[in-house]
Amino acid sequence: MPPGITTLAADTPTLSAANTGFMLICTAMVMLMTPALAFFYGGMVRVKSTLNMLMMSFISLGIVTILWVLYGFSIAFGTDSGSLIGWSPEYVGLSGIGITELWDGYTIPVYVFAAFQLMFAILTPALISGALADRVKFTAWALFIALWVTVVYFPVAHWVWGAGGWLFEMGVIDFAGGTAVHINAGAAALGVILVIGKRVGFKKDPMRPHSLPLVMLGAGLLWFGWFGFNAGSWLGNDDGVGAVMFLNTQVATGAAMIAWLAYEKIRHGSFTTLGAASGAVAGLVAITPAGGSCSPLGAIAIGAIAGLLCAMAVGLKYRFGYDDSLDVIGVHLVGGIAGSLLVGFFATGGVQSEAKGLFYGGGLDQLGKQAIGVVAVLAYSLVVSALLAFVIDKVMGMRVSEDDEVSGIDQVEHAETAYDFSGAGGGTGSRKAAPTGPADTVAAVARNKKVDA
Repeated sequence: MPPGITTLAADTPTLSAANTGFMLICTAMVMLMTPALAFFYGGMVRVKSTLNMLMMSFISLGIVTILWVLYGFSIAFGTDSGSLIGWSPEYVGLSGIGITELWDGYTIPVYVFAAFQLMFAILTPALISGALADRVKFTAWALFIALWVTVVYFPVAHWVWGAGGWLFEMGVIDFAGGTAVHINAGAAALGVILVIGKRVGFKKDPMRPHSLPLVMLGAGLLWFGWFGFNAGSWLGNDDGVGAVMFLNTQVATGAAMIAWLAYEKIRHGSFTTLGAASGAVAGLVAITPAGGSCSPLGAIAIGAIAGLLCAMAVGLKYRFGYDDSLDVIGVHLVGGIAGSLLVGFFATGGVQSEAKGLFYGGGLDQLGKQAIGVVAVLAYSLVVSALLAFVIDKVMGMRVSEDDEVSGIDQVEHAETAYDFSGAGGGTGSRKAAPTGPADTVAAVARNKKVDA
């Protein structure tokens, strides 16, 4: 029997209906984060790319789910092999797991833990998509997801969270995914865009969000789902750690939003809705690795620092010339790095573990461990993601043609458009049908003349 499974017996933990129910709710909340991300990203692109942006997130729900069941869970959480990957035949296809088997040391079924971690695996590649808006073939993106989770996400999840994983054994603290999710996705985004290049018109054409209400809706749903993402990562409610993480999630997010808006006001003279949404997400990202080890006051500091750093970082793409379409690098990579390193300063030693940060008498030990985790995940994901993108580009092409990009990727890749205005009224008179061809144009003009007469 692989590590991670215990059976119901007198000398082992028994299944807790309360913890199991709590984790099922958290799992559903994390699943909601992927459609929420689709709305968040979908509102930030131009009209002609809306559906493609939505689909780049939604397809992850299908691809990663199947791969996770087939072999992903085994690689991430199976028996350790060399501290780099896991593998357990019982986990392949989830065929060797009984409904009465519990995750090792906890009171929830293995199936619940597997489902919860699946939602993390789904969300992470979806985060990458925001950096690639407007220009990637949908088939190439789907293939990239399948390859990327296999050779990057599943092994890195084992490093960080799997029993025997080298970062886990070193003592790197990542409560819910600062390294495995956000640095991983942000570094991957940078690797891919260095291969595929910039959008047509980058730094020349206006590329403003087409629907800020959609962005705010997505941000609000992400904020809601993140409580399940963070608090659920303690896998139960028995000792209060999850409650601390829940509160710290809210506190850091609010602080980051305020810090971002303050920077915007000083730097640009306005408080923008896009800034509020982006600042909130930056705070959520930063508190993800750190919220189980800090106090609420520490969460305020972490959120404020991350909000400021991420607000400053989103402009770097114009200085250095990389086209990070929707600021995945500026928010997720920078926010993930900030949150992971700040554990080394703000860990109190009184929440999830006894590890203390610099400000609580722990010296530089924990900060050094956090830095190793940050650099290792960033370097591995950056290099391997760039290689995957390079190979796919050579084999089938990663980008749509320039003409297709200019005309609109929605119509080219999905044969649809996000908004249909053909039924909209035109003027104060009668409704005029939209002409579809030369004959229809003549007929429509004739009808309108009669009405006007």
